[in-house]
Amino acid sequence: MLSHEVYERARLSRDARFDGQFFVGVKTTGIYCRPICPAVSPKRENVTFYPSAAAAGEAGFRPCLRCRPECAPGTPAWSGTSTTVRRGLRLIAGGALDEGSIEQLAERLGVTGRHLRRLFAEHLGASPLAVAHTQRLHFAKRLIDQTDLPLNHVATAAGYGSVRRFNDAFKNTYGRSPRELRRCSSEAAGDDGTLTVKLPWRKPFDWDGMLRFLAGRATPGVEQVIEAAYFRTALIDGNAAVIECRPDAAGENLCLSLHGVGTMSLFPLVQRIREMFDLDAPVSDIGTLLGKDDLLRKLLRQNPGIRVPGAWDVFELTVRAILGQQISVKAATTLAGRIAERYGQPITLPESLGRTDGLSLNRLFPTPLKLSRARFNSMGIVGSRIETIREVGRRTVNGIVDFDANHNPDHFREALTAIPGVGDWTAQYVAMRGLKFPDAFPASDLGLLKAIDASGATTARGLQTRAQAWRPWRAYAAMLLWSSLENSGG
Repeated sequence: MLSHEVYERARLSRDARFDGQFFVGVKTTGIYCRPICPAVSPKRENVTFYPSAAAAGEAGFRPCLRCRPECAPGTPAWSGTSTTVRRGLRLIAGGALDEGSIEQLAERLGVTGRHLRRLFAEHLGASPLAVAHTQRLHFAKRLIDQTDLPLNHVATAAGYGSVRRFNDAFKNTYGRSPRELRRCSSEAAGDDGTLTVKLPWRKPFDWDGMLRFLAGRATPGVEQVIEAAYFRTALIDGNAAVIECRPDAAGENLCLSLHGVGTMSLFPLVQRIREMFDLDAPVSDIGTLLGKDDLLRKLLRQNPGIRVPGAWDVFELTVRAILGQQISVKAATTLAGRIAERYGQPITLPESLGRTDGLSLNRLFPTPLKLSRARFNSMGIVGSRIETIREVGRRTVNGIVDFDANHNPDHFREALTAIPGVGDWTAQYVAMRGLKFPDAFPASDLGLLKAIDASGATTARGLQTRAQAWRPWRAYAAMLLWSSLENSGG
């Protein structure tokens, strides 16, 4: 937790690096603001600092309509030491408290309800219920401002059980109805059949580096990088859809466009994309720690906006990682494309994508059940890897391996490495990109060893020892090291 003196200096200077890391409650007005709010700065004795928007809201402050706290980069609460909080936030974003209780959420996390409340109070300054309420409220406010969705659809997309609850929440928080707030908005986009939502990211953000990494690993027919944008197919609520991601013109947000997606799944889908592109990474904390290493400090100067690219589907990533064992990135990508072409479900692109030149998406990635029974004959895949992929599919279908990103990373790695043909490298790589575990580190990776010492003198054990000083951000250290080599990183 930063000291109040640091908060005060950041507030007075409107330092954008702290945007989303804390919020300012103004006692004289009863509102809470981002530290970059353009309004005249109130006196120090009239402000209170909060570690999250939920904490400010729970204290009785309402969101500022001028600086719009809902547009701040996500609070990197998981940058602390609590994996439980990070996992809890993921489950809440997925709707765990929409129907369930805090005790049920705590049981899923393996702790008591009392302990979970204490952890949330320590890291976020708010209860789990307050966090869930603030997330829904802020998401709905963005939809009101940025889209022309009917307000009853906004209520559904944000996870409100009824329009009445939706209206009451806005009147209680903003003192205005959703309809009144929409009249004040000048951002609502025209309706061309595509729903687009702006997702703010924490600066600096290396979008070009993110695309280079994903482009080399994009499964043909399933994923594609063109026109500085990322596209992929996905099965959402039983319907084939296409996800499109590109930066806005100002370089402030990721524009997420959804083709063929209903509003019912919108909120969890947006949270999933935030994690996939690592929009909320606490880059300042990461840079401070990793910058203590001479080599990493040099690499950070070259790439201060480093991120860990995630994955849409963890099973799909696992298959891709198994294919990539001991062969080049390009070769593994080719094999993944062959698997998708033979066993993936064909799809027809939504009409809204007909104007996109060069787009060649035509498949969904095969399901675990499909690959558990696949023969993989005449595809150029080594026999032992074929059996490993089948076994991963079987254990996924049977529930022995669960790719839910909310699970404990250590338990996940144990379950995955119990499969013949899956070693620590694959498990660490999947935990790093699929579970978004910031401390995962495939120390045996040849690219990492080469980046550390081109002479080959450093061993995996030696690298593991050196990397202890990089915890809990070893996944970002891996990305920095891979970035110094061409076409490395699984």
